Amino acid sequence: MDNLTFAMENYLEAIYELSRDAKGARVSDIAKRLGVTKASTNSAMSTLSEKGLISAEKYKEIYLTPAGLKLAKSTSEKHKVIQKFFIEVLNVNAVIADKDACAIEHVISSDSVYAMQQFLSNFKGIE
Repeated sequence: MDNLTFAMENYLEAIYELSRDAKGARVSDIAKRLGVTKASTNSAMSTLSEKGLISAEKYKEIYLTPAGLKLAKSTSEKHKVIQKFFIEVLNVNAVIADKDACAIEHVISSDSVYAMQQFLSNFKGIE
């Protein structure tokens, strides 16, 4: 599969976050969450559908495919670890930590995220 753009990863993550209750995500909710237009969201949904990452029918809820779910979970987990590291270890403001984590989650290696997780585990044990 071709590499996804940061924007496409953000769409997957938004669908994942919005559909945790086993319901699909609506285009309007995705657009609102990401601060983009419904037209942009519809265009992105077409791209993600062509890549086999979502299943979407016009005017219906959007669901992640197993491949889309795997990518979305990975991106979401990276985001959470980075954000937690920034807040708990570096004392970064939560709003800034969230924004920075969203930017970094797309380029950081799994090894670095794992190292952050390990550090957080040991860091909590020290307190």
